[in-house]
Amino acid sequence: MTLLTLDNLTVRRGECPVVDGVSLSLAEGECVGLIGPNGAGKTTLLRAALGLLPAGGHSSLAALPPRARAHAAAWLPQAREVAWPVSVETLVALGRTPHLGARGPSPEDRAAVDRALARMGLEAYRDRDATRLSGGEQARVLIARALAQETPLLMADEPIAGLDPAAQIRTMEVFARLAAEGHAVIAALHDLGLAARHCTRLLMLSRGRLVADGPPEAVLTEANLAEVFGLRAHVERTAEGLVVQPLGVTG
Repeated sequence: MTLLTLDNLTVRRGECPVVDGVSLSLAEGECVGLIGPNGAGKTTLLRAALGLLPAGGHSSLAALPPRARAHAAAWLPQAREVAWPVSVETLVALGRTPHLGARGPSPEDRAAVDRALARMGLEAYRDRDATRLSGGEQARVLIARALAQETPLLMADEPIAGLDPAAQIRTMEVFARLAAEGHAVIAALHDLGLAARHCTRLLMLSRGRLVADGPPEAVLTEANLAEVFGLRAHVERTAEGLVVQPLGVTG
């Protein structure tokens, strides 16, 4: 089932297109990495697809009423600040807001929070003050909040930024498992190695345009990495999967 369709999505800043005529569709079972250098338009694309920015063209999500959109997609922005001294459990439970009825949290809501905490390895943090956690721990809690929403589609903007290497891998494994369970994930990523190893599909943006779309091995070619990122890189298929190691810059 298709969970997101974009048709000629375009966002302009003045006369300059920041996202330039992007068309694509995402289906259940996909773990999609959105890659590109800084300023390529990754964040703008995600926000416009959700209807958070005015855009030309069409987004199937942006066309939905707000409540239906909140049931269709969960959104994890770049911002990682936890502003209020609430418990980790309370913060994660905010992800259930679109599902709450007049009587407050249901047993299913509480079970969804438990599942999200377990996915992110946060069960022991349940009663801790979220503002007293490290930056990386807070990032994991906010990922859990998005997971607790339990939508068909998860959209995340640089979700593994600031996490230590083990937490980055575990988070990407969570996303891959979500896709294997029939959900879909699209995440803006800068770590090309993790994108290669854990994503089923990559979307490569350059200057707002979608310049490559396909399985990691087809997108992360030496030619594409040189042209879009200005990188020299070693790319190799191994028994552990595709390995991408930047070696230097081309310019």
